[in-house]
Amino acid sequence: MKRELPPASPPSTAGAVSRPPGRWQLDRIVAELRTSREETHSIRQDGEARRAPSRDALEAILDGLTEALFPRHYGQSDLDGENIDYFVGNTLSTALDSLSAQIHRGALFVGDELEPGFAHEEAIELTRAFATQLPSVRGLLINDLRAAFVGDPAARNFPEILIGYPGMTAIIHHRLAHLLYQIGARLVARLMSEIAHTRTGIDIHPGARIGSGFFIDHGTGVVIGETAIIGNNVRVYQAVTLGARHFPTDDEGHVIKGDARHPIVEDDVVIYAGATILGRITIGRGSTIGGNVWLTKDVPPNSIVTQATARNSPSGA
Repeated sequence: MKRELPPASPPSTAGAVSRPPGRWQLDRIVAELRTSREETHSIRQDGEARRAPSRDALEAILDGLTEALFPRHYGQSDLDGENIDYFVGNTLSTALDSLSAQIHRGALFVGDELEPGFAHEEAIELTRAFATQLPSVRGLLINDLRAAFVGDPAARNFPEILIGYPGMTAIIHHRLAHLLYQIGARLVARLMSEIAHTRTGIDIHPGARIGSGFFIDHGTGVVIGETAIIGNNVRVYQAVTLGARHFPTDDEGHVIKGDARHPIVEDDVVIYAGATILGRITIGRGSTIGGNVWLTKDVPPNSIVTQATARNSPSGA
């Protein structure tokens, strides 16, 4: 005889969280955000909305360019004379195709220093001009690599510096970003410098002009401003700042953009950890700036500046 089962009980609602319709009041919040975005706090330029350059794409571009510059260190260790040029060419082609697209997006997004109506074909021309400078950039980077090897007694070989030193990573990124800054792709260049900042803790504005044989030892916390000029064979340590002392304004009180406001560091200068050098001053050739020194005045060539000499200097250094 078949047993009859008792009827199923309805599911229990004990302890269930009540979720009334519209619990987040999204209609009101979305409307208020639109008002802020379009009216009260608008920061968008007139005209059609454009897509910003992609940070993810720029990271891939930087990695690809670095692999093309140093294929056996950053690319593939098993490359040989038969396939290395193919690898470099293929890697460069992919990176440059993507870079031209990001330059185009950057120009349309903020204008950069480029003309209105900037076309994709013009982005290709700029990217071609950038690419022609890559062999020269590699030459500069080899000099930077040698400076690190000579300047750091802990460095055992070039590969260790090239793939393991944050200062080397930062200067690779900077030299690429500086090229883009010079040709007018300034938003793309700025984003590349911020990628380097995130990766290394070293903040170099892409506008900074840096000579050959530059070595950043340790590196964390180094800051180099937009209009800084650094000569050849300069070495800096962690937490060094080459910054602005003040920001000049126009008659209406607006900060003047692009004004020369950062230091000039001449050839063969060493700046030790924690030094802060501010304003459009000149650190003379062959000088040594000690740790934690605060400088706002020019330093003659071949000077040695310590905390004690800086405090007692009649020039107010």
